[in-house]
Amino acid sequence: MFSDNAYEALADAHDDSRWAFGTGFTDPLSGVDTSVPSGMDGAALAAYCLMLGDDALVFSHRLQEWCTNAPELEDEVAIANIGLDLLGQARLLLARAGKAEGGDRSEDDLAFLRQENEFRNVRLAELERGDFGQLIAALLVFATWRLALFERLTGSADPVLAAIAAKGVKELAYHRDYAAQWTVRLGDGTEYSHERMRAGLDAVWPYVEELFTPHEIERQVGVDPSSVREVFDDVLAQVLSAATLTRPEVAPRAGVAGRTGRDGVHTEAMGYLLAELQSVARALPGAKW
Repeated sequence: MFSDNAYEALADAHDDSRWAFGTGFTDPLSGVDTSVPSGMDGAALAAYCLMLGDDALVFSHRLQEWCTNAPELEDEVAIANIGLDLLGQARLLLARAGKAEGGDRSEDDLAFLRQENEFRNVRLAELERGDFGQLIAALLVFATWRLALFERLTGSADPVLAAIAAKGVKELAYHRDYAAQWTVRLGDGTEYSHERMRAGLDAVWPYVEELFTPHEIERQVGVDPSSVREVFDDVLAQVLSAATLTRPEVAPRAGVAGRTGRDGVHTEAMGYLLAELQSVARALPGAKW
């Protein structure tokens, strides 16, 4: 039915045809028992959700920095949507962490009121923005790795984590596809675009090994990331071959005394990222709008 009122037209819940993806957004936790399963260590579950939530929150912030900086309007929208998907995952996972730890910390408390050494994200997520080639390389690696993890997490003993993973799998499949298509376009494009894509891979590859180095918490309540290495390698091999690129031969970036992002040890870029991410919440504590 036609409406000459813009607001009423947008609010018309009976006509999804104008939206590319419809308006049928549903709560992924609808009907899911959110209590911590008996026999499961709530503290360990909280720590694991914090790791996955921090990965999504921090990488989402990096993607948001591409607003007004992407090469084309279509990619500006696509990158922003990927950032929003990850922000949605972060909200669900941080809320689950707060619930599982049994305290009163909200998702906002965990996102905005922790110190740098309390964040548990992998360092790949926090690396400086770099150029478009580095963005695509980081997104390809991150999405391929995370998709493989989430596919296994759909069978988690925690029904909330399983539901979050089921929702995330659909989103991450698109993220990986977007990054793979751009990897091929750049790698198999001009001599210059090939070089920029190769340089992007070189910049992020030292942090790949960390993604597959299991932390004790991951082994205890989550998915051992080393178990998805073969899947990751197979996908990357196919994409790089199509892009006429080769796997970088660079040494893994060491941590500090063996401690890395999962232990709260980060790169220099993390402090600057958090200063911006938390600036409003720190300046106006408790503010509402």
